[in-house]
Amino acid sequence: MIEDIKKRALHRTKIIEGQLRGIEKMIENDDYCVDIITLSLAVQKSLASLNKLLVENHLRTHVTEMYEAGGEQREAAVAELVRVFELSNNRS
Repeated sequence: MIEDIKKRALHRTKIIEGQLRGIEKMIENDDYCVDIITLSLAVQKSLASLNKLLVENHLRTHVTEMYEAGGEQREAAVAELVRVFELSNNRS
């Protein structure tokens, strides 16, 4: 992994971890549902941000290498990207 992206991704996971602990406590404390939903939506945005970092790293490293290799490697890189695109569009 590219060091800067790795650092940012790890930081993002720590934020997400804290947010999830916050949701757990809110549920345990019977907090207002809309407040819990608001934090849950923030977690989803944080996860999207993490995914963006991971995709960026993959493009800058593995995909670049696979594309430059050509042939089957290039086709595999394209197939991976299509799969990630499909996964991101099929989420609820």
